[in-house]
Amino acid sequence: MRAALAGAALVALYTALIAAADGITKLIAGSYAAPQFLAVSSALVLLFALCAARRQGSLRAALGVQSRGTMALRSLLTVLAAIGFFQAFRLLPFADVFLFIGLMPLIAAALSGVALDEPVRPAAWLALALGASGLLALVPEGRAGVDAGHVWALLGAVSGTASMVAARAIARRERKPLAQVFWPNLALALVMGVALPFVWQPMPLADWLWVAGYALFLFGARFVSVEALRLLPAYVATPLMNLQFVWMVGIGVFGFGEMPGVGASLGAALVIGSGLWLVADEALPARRRLRL
Repeated sequence: MRAALAGAALVALYTALIAAADGITKLIAGSYAAPQFLAVSSALVLLFALCAARRQGSLRAALGVQSRGTMALRSLLTVLAAIGFFQAFRLLPFADVFLFIGLMPLIAAALSGVALDEPVRPAAWLALALGASGLLALVPEGRAGVDAGHVWALLGAVSGTASMVAARAIARRERKPLAQVFWPNLALALVMGVALPFVWQPMPLADWLWVAGYALFLFGARFVSVEALRLLPAYVATPLMNLQFVWMVGIGVFGFGEMPGVGASLGAALVIGSGLWLVADEALPARRRLRL
């Protein structure tokens, strides 16, 4: 139970950090091409990871992993997810991409049973369905038809979820959160760096500071998410990560005076409720085993 609650608290912290990073993205990323923004921010995340590793005394001990194949797979999936979601946000309204992000807990549940031998209990499936219905309620209107943006969004959702499942697989064998941040970001920096000479635009000091802030929040978010996935199954952690969108509703209310409608309020309540249900479902069996 303690591990489940600690994991839930870490996911809540993750949503705060990633929401701050998304805010900076909306402020500055539109001025630069994706390879420039992602390459620079990934390079800064690598720098932060290296500084943190040196504080632990040994780069090899902090960044070396035994699960090299799984780490390589996670790095590849991280790159695919970054490309997929960037293209999806470029081609689709936010609400459409939001639906695919909302599918990630269901994808995680399906993958966890196959890849991690973590079968999902019936109560957890019900909670996942409740959260999915909440996400649908948060979206004011749907869209008819499928286009290239939806394919990119599906690629981002599947590869992003698979990357989290790979992180969970590594974390169950060895506790190397810095390595799990470093190697995927190295892959992302190298891939985006190939296109960097063709899209580079000079950046004023203020933009460098914004990108550095984004990288710092992103580094913290990814470090925390790895620790959370060590404590919680991916299908439990991913619905809690949807709290990020509930926070966005709150930012709209307090920052911009945008009062949510009935559907948004109901959807937010269902997302929160389903996340708490999954945490309780994860914690209670452990308590029963302790009593036995």
